[in-house]
Amino acid sequence: MPLLEVSNLSMSFAEKDLYKDAEFQLNKGEHMGVVGQNGVGKSTLIKIITGSQLPLSGDIKWQKNIKIGYLDQYADVEGDLTLVQFLRTAFADLYAKNDEMTKLYTKYAENADDKLLERAGKLQDELDSGNFYDIDTRVEQTITGLGLDSIGRDHKVSQMSGGQRSKVILAKMLLADPDVILLDEPTNYLDVNQIDWLINYLNDFQGAELVVSHDYDFLEQFTNCIINVAFGKITKYRGSFKAAMKQRAEREDFQQRQYDKQQVEIDKAERFIRKNKAGSKATMAKSREKKLAHMTKVDPPSTNTQASFNFPYEDTGSHEALAVDQLSVGYNKPLLKPVTFTISMGEKVGFAGFNGVGKSTLIKTILHLIPAKGGEAKFSPSAIVNYFSQELDWDNPRMTPMQVISDKYPKLTQRTIRTKLAKCGLDAQNATKPIHELSGGEQTKVKLAMMEFVPSNFLIMDEPTNHLDEETKEALKRAIDRFEGNVIIVSHENSFYDNLVDKILNVEKLSLKEQAQDNEL
Repeated sequence: MPLLEVSNLSMSFAEKDLYKDAEFQLNKGEHMGVVGQNGVGKSTLIKIITGSQLPLSGDIKWQKNIKIGYLDQYADVEGDLTLVQFLRTAFADLYAKNDEMTKLYTKYAENADDKLLERAGKLQDELDSGNFYDIDTRVEQTITGLGLDSIGRDHKVSQMSGGQRSKVILAKMLLADPDVILLDEPTNYLDVNQIDWLINYLNDFQGAELVVSHDYDFLEQFTNCIINVAFGKITKYRGSFKAAMKQRAEREDFQQRQYDKQQVEIDKAERFIRKNKAGSKATMAKSREKKLAHMTKVDPPSTNTQASFNFPYEDTGSHEALAVDQLSVGYNKPLLKPVTFTISMGEKVGFAGFNGVGKSTLIKTILHLIPAKGGEAKFSPSAIVNYFSQELDWDNPRMTPMQVISDKYPKLTQRTIRTKLAKCGLDAQNATKPIHELSGGEQTKVKLAMMEFVPSNFLIMDEPTNHLDEETKEALKRAIDRFEGNVIIVSHENSFYDNLVDKILNVEKLSLKEQAQDNEL
């Protein structure tokens, strides 16, 4: 019996069908990846199977007594618990049993009732089987593995950033050791080392997994089946991501051949009908016309929406685009050693290093969005900077993408805005939908579209690939490569840097933690 069985699933928003009579199964031991372009309904699918959203129709059947762990990419956390306290809530049932056992022993000491001792003994066995006394070790291993050390064990969850909260929720979910893991874009806020740790965890996990991700390198390393969501259908393939995509290509190639073959038959029949409709062969023509009307048509393979980007360049005569001299960055205290580097005209630079080490803080300090702790950063006087921040925050999330752009650039015509959004891969329907209802990838496309209205000579992009599907990432990469000016890029995806940047600054090696280790030597 499958752990999850989805059948006759139909879902749509306004006039857009996400899936129609779709079906698939998740079986024990399957490590399933969920792929598809932005906006096809991958996150909606997870919400439907977890019961947080109702479909138009369909049956969602979970095997009884299944423990489900779910990570929502937009998860919110309330409360005033510290990091460690929050992670320990993953074992709330064990802590409750320990408290009950302690009370039973206390009562037994008072009246020596053997029934109390027997009950306490059963609870002790349950605590042992649940590895209760290893909880602190497991919490520490997870904190280290997911790079939560930099947040601080006493840091309150309610005061964390969105990215930090997502990592903490992921940590708690993994500690709870569910039977089925549901993850929605888990790598968005993880660096390379943390992604490697998560891959090892997922490979060792004995239960079933369903993971939505646009990071195909990530999926390739732990999946043994894939479901592809596209054009109203959900298609399941066996094997890793690469094996699945090979099967999809073969399937589409076969469908194209069948379509081409049928089109030849249809064309031949239609010519015969036109030629003989009124002649001696009219009966035969009428028979072929009837046969043609009842023919089951083969659809051609659908083509994914193609995005394209173009960041307008404005020339500068300066040779040195950016000079950073002994720049110290941080909020309450410095995060890095003082940073010194220069970027020459036309040079493209990548910032590498684990999350929390200060890459985004360094960028915001260079841009003077937060004050420096020391030192300085100077752009060329002729520099025109165009900045992409990774946060999907909107002043009014109820406004549509059309309204958001029109509000910022009131001189633009509606046609110009709509055309730009379409080129970035956002159709007319989504362009007029409240922006908070769009997927993360669709919101990112809106932000990228807005950058295209700003002629510049210096692009600064902080995790621009978060939420984007593979086709859109490649389009973005081509646009950055074509850009004649300077570029600074932060991305947790190493493959995005390939053949794109001229040099990489490893911010991790500039951390104060590294400096402390050097001093000890």
